[in-house]
Amino acid sequence: MSDARTLPKVVVVMPAYNAGRTLRLTYEELPKDAVNLVILVDDGSTDTTLDVARQLGLEIFVHNRNYGYGANQKTCYAEALRAGADIVVMVHPDYQYDPRLVPRIIEPIVEGEADVVLGSRLKSGSAVAQGMPWWKYLANRFLTGLENRVFRLSLSEYHTGYRAFRREVLETVNFVANSDGFVFDQEIIAQVVAARFKIAEIAVPTRYFPEASSAGFLASVVYGLRILAVLFWFTLNQRGVRRSRRFDSLRARYTRLR
Repeated sequence: MSDARTLPKVVVVMPAYNAGRTLRLTYEELPKDAVNLVILVDDGSTDTTLDVARQLGLEIFVHNRNYGYGANQKTCYAEALRAGADIVVMVHPDYQYDPRLVPRIIEPIVEGEADVVLGSRLKSGSAVAQGMPWWKYLANRFLTGLENRVFRLSLSEYHTGYRAFRREVLETVNFVANSDGFVFDQEIIAQVVAARFKIAEIAVPTRYFPEASSAGFLASVVYGLRILAVLFWFTLNQRGVRRSRRFDSLRARYTRLR
């Protein structure tokens, strides 16, 4: 790793929606020596997000209206791949997750130990003590336990917005077929598992404050039901009961068509 030419190109993507009050804080704490490019995708913000992003000199892509969190990620990953990223790290610009941990979250990928790394709020310490509502903690534990059974893994959390991907993962899974909403996060994990990529996790602290985005109770219930649907269709696909092209490897499909 001493030869700079062998270092991977690390691109941080920020899916932004009305993050004007926290974007600068997030960007200033990014370890610039570990990041080659920062891409911000604005999903129809109505505050100062774009003004701040321009002041910071970020690479900016703008949606003409609010299409949703999943749609924002689709643009983030497509543009990161187009920019030549070897590793893509999603960092929420709402300052909820610690940007200084980028070197730690990419390390398992750089070392060849993982293809995807999740930043878990539940791996160590108490998320409730850090401000996570108790009902959200219990729902997280229940859904994570169910996902571990379905995916045959033993992760401490799946519902984190702090994630790193090796380029090959995003080139292989059909993420553009996923939802434009919040359940995109779980759909792409199901695709990663179906494609047999290796997932690792690191412990990350989190912050809960008014400016940090957080779904309310009703939205969380809808989100939970949609996760159950993802697990249902994933199970049918894995058992061959009902195949879904959403879980097909794009590379495998390309090979079959040649």
